[in-house]
Amino acid sequence: MDEKNRYVQKITPKSSDFSRWYVEVIRKAELADYAPMKGMMVIRPYGYAAWENIKDLMDKRIKETGHKNAYFPLFIPESFLKKETEHLEGFSPEVAWVTHGGEEELEERLAVRPTSEAIIGHMFSKWISSYRDLPVLINQWANIVRWEKGTRPFLRTSEFLWQEGHTAHETSQEAEEETLKMLSVYKEFVESELAISVISGKKTDREKFAGASATYSVEALMSDNKALQMGTSHFLGQHFSRVFDIKFEDRNQKLQYVWQTSWGVSTRMVGALIMAHGDDSGLCFPPRVAPVQVIIIPISIGDWKQAVMPVAEQIKKGLKQKGFRVEIDSREQFTPGWKFSEWEMKGVPLRLEIGPRDIKNNNAVLVRRDNRKKQVVSREELDNKVREILDDMQKDMLDRSLKFREDNTHEVLNYQEFKSVMGSEMGFIRTYWCGNPECELNIKEDTKATIRAIISEEKEGKCIYCGKNAGYLVVFAKAY
Repeated sequence: MDEKNRYVQKITPKSSDFSRWYVEVIRKAELADYAPMKGMMVIRPYGYAAWENIKDLMDKRIKETGHKNAYFPLFIPESFLKKETEHLEGFSPEVAWVTHGGEEELEERLAVRPTSEAIIGHMFSKWISSYRDLPVLINQWANIVRWEKGTRPFLRTSEFLWQEGHTAHETSQEAEEETLKMLSVYKEFVESELAISVISGKKTDREKFAGASATYSVEALMSDNKALQMGTSHFLGQHFSRVFDIKFEDRNQKLQYVWQTSWGVSTRMVGALIMAHGDDSGLCFPPRVAPVQVIIIPISIGDWKQAVMPVAEQIKKGLKQKGFRVEIDSREQFTPGWKFSEWEMKGVPLRLEIGPRDIKNNNAVLVRRDNRKKQVVSREELDNKVREILDDMQKDMLDRSLKFREDNTHEVLNYQEFKSVMGSEMGFIRTYWCGNPECELNIKEDTKATIRAIISEEKEGKCIYCGKNAGYLVVFAKAY
């Protein structure tokens, strides 16, 4: 395929077909492509660079909270999953199995890791014997395989990348504190680095992780008014420790089962960036996770290769020394306008234009991707101005995300109004629920909306479905 055929002249508007827009942005901005195996994707270098930035920033936070990285096998013996019946039932339709090694049939099937509680529980039982061994605070970055039926790049694929934290504690209180601490880490991360405003809260028993005592999640509202679960944190109680016999001698020399947690975020975050910030021109990356923060476009007029390129290279070198991720588009076969459109599609936060006139005036032109505001800046001010603009852009994107969430969060008075909102504008609905799973299921069957998070316990309101005294203030939404 030649370069001109790769040029993105137009993409489907978000408002006319959001799903098609989403896939077109991914492919045309070269984030990912479809693999020959159904339900799987190839993450291309540009998309993987975004994931690497997310990974590096998250890994720093994980280590700052005292966790250490490890790695566990991709394959899990079937007997390990069978030990945890509830866990296996929760994942069994999605588990991929290995039955042969070379030409020989295996004596025991091996599951391709759908999550790692089982194998890690087995290892914890070998490593932990005393309260002095606790807490164990471990994280791993790994790939996960779940044989999904309906897939969409980054949001739901048969193989994806994630981090999963697994911890073991002396007391229930310590484990619960760990669960909520990591939930707050996720919330702060999504808002600070991805510039996406979120809510957080507890999942209902129907929505919680298989095998957990309690699940908490961070939920964001995408620009099509559907919710996306950005990360989860699970209080596992002693469920897995009893199954895998993870015991320790306590301070009174009595044997006790450990208390556990697990928590994780995945490449789904890249999908969230697209859906939360993208527009009809393509991607719009928040500066902190953008693969390229500044793209330098030399204006190709006259002898620009001799007159402009050396200055552009000098600017690039100076910005790189200040820690910015910078590239120059020096391709000769395309006009500057063509390049402007392509890098807008790729969502680069800041465009730096420089041509013969700018060099003569000792200036450069800076253009923001999010609002397209243009500034003429002296070259001596470039370093400080670039940092100032990127910082402002990061803040402005979060502010817009917060406003969007608030503008699309509804308080409804009755179930008819609930159905009307979910049938048209969607978004978040804050309302009351009595705690009866039948009401929860009936609402889901009626409207496809689920409880995304329990915000708090409430005794004053009335259940939106049955009208009985409520037990909880919750947020409903249609979700990915």
